[in-house]
Amino acid sequence: MITGIVESDEARIRLKVKGPLGKEQEVEAVVDTGYTASLTLPPALITALHLPWQSLDRGTLADGSECLFDVYEAKVVWDGQVRHVLIDEADTAPLVGMDLLRGYELKMQVRARGNLSIRRLPSR
Repeated sequence: MITGIVESDEARIRLKVKGPLGKEQEVEAVVDTGYTASLTLPPALITALHLPWQSLDRGTLADGSECLFDVYEAKVVWDGQVRHVLIDEADTAPLVGMDLLRGYELKMQVRARGNLSIRRLPSR
């Protein structure tokens, strides 16, 4: 199970991101159910972890505008397991999206200092 907290109208969790050369960084990320991919990271962290570039992708932002962004590969410790994920470069706070949440139940107490939990769903 993954736990976090709701603060300032944002649901936040901490997770560890690992690069290919053994460097790792714990990041605080905002859970964003409107974001369909796995994880965004800022350019400075992508550079510091030496994440390998994979491709360019096109995304639609919340305001309806489209943008191109670079996609990188990293390992993320998720619910105690290392997962290979694609990272979208975004010059904002890290975001956790629906692709990482797939197969999990998200519960939040939407209030100041509310609890957040992400729990694996049983297999069908």
